[in-house]
Amino acid sequence: MAATRPLLFTPLEIRGVTLRNRIAVSPMAMYCAENGYPIPFHLVHYGKFGMGGAGLVFVEETAVTRTGRITNGCLGLWEDAQTEAIAPIAEFLKSQGSVPAIQIAHGGRKASTQRAWEGNGPLTSENLANGDESWQPLAPSATPFAENWAMPRALDRRDMDEIRDAFVATTQRALKAGFQVIEIHMAHGYLLQSFLSPLANKRTDEYGGSLENRLRFPLEVAKAVRASLPDDVPLFTRISSVDWIEGGWELEDSVALAKALKSAGVDLVDCSSGGNLVKGATNSNLTRSPGYQAPFARRIREEAKLMSQAVGLIRTPKMAEELLQDEFSDIIALGRQMLYDPFWPRHAAEEFGLTGAFEDWPTPYAWWLEKWAKGLRSMGEQPEIR
Repeated sequence: MAATRPLLFTPLEIRGVTLRNRIAVSPMAMYCAENGYPIPFHLVHYGKFGMGGAGLVFVEETAVTRTGRITNGCLGLWEDAQTEAIAPIAEFLKSQGSVPAIQIAHGGRKASTQRAWEGNGPLTSENLANGDESWQPLAPSATPFAENWAMPRALDRRDMDEIRDAFVATTQRALKAGFQVIEIHMAHGYLLQSFLSPLANKRTDEYGGSLENRLRFPLEVAKAVRASLPDDVPLFTRISSVDWIEGGWELEDSVALAKALKSAGVDLVDCSSGGNLVKGATNSNLTRSPGYQAPFARRIREEAKLMSQAVGLIRTPKMAEELLQDEFSDIIALGRQMLYDPFWPRHAAEEFGLTGAFEDWPTPYAWWLEKWAKGLRSMGEQPEIR
């Protein structure tokens, strides 16, 4: 038995929500919704993470408007009927002891595109023949994401008001559906991040040019969402800490953004990176390695005095615990590793010596596992949960 309880398995309170551990399932788009509605796959997909023991489970980026979807397969909460459809996911996660969270988003100039496994680029005639629809994306400027991508329409003030209000309306639907944490997507080249980055924002009005101007609309959205939330509901924001492209968004910009988000009532910054593009450029400065984005979370945490969430190739319980002990972040988020092993939190607990019995597992599992362990011990073997 470990001498002290690992930070990874120490509860964390954020406003009125208590996470049973510091492990989050990062939002990962599945691209298999139908007209924005979840299908049975989604309940099973997210439900297994609750059964696996994660403290916080994020539902993938969920569009605030129909034309805010990245693909035809993206989830949405732009109409009231979608609230009832997605509610069973939140309900099941809570029944397993996990806090259900949802990331709300607008695809911006990356909208109206193919699903990831189809190429993740512009829609083709084959896509449209198979029943997909296309639409003109929206962006801060009439600058396409990449060569051969659709030309977006630059937002005017009325458009911006409608999108801000759509974020608020989606937030209210998410609360009604039972979600306990809201995350605004300001990363990866989607609408709000494209306002932030000089690679995408070419406006000449009060929403473009200087850093202060480029922050303005994302902060309007954050303030409006915060104002619509009860005081006990946490508000997170995912950001691209850097663009990884010369002349783009830099970490110093993220620190300034985080400070402004804190003033707007945001409780935690989820520190990702990249996702933007400019013609002829590549992410040449990007080298991926285990925990490569964690220093961003540490910088935000230290300089903005705001809680942070680290994500990015964090695979082992040892690394996750070290990041927490060394004060890189307050929460550790895992994505692909959770797809590979949805029971990663329970296996991590075993690795730290915290699972002498199976009482924390779902009851049907616990009964069978105890029986299995008893049988192994009777044969002189020591059971392991992996």
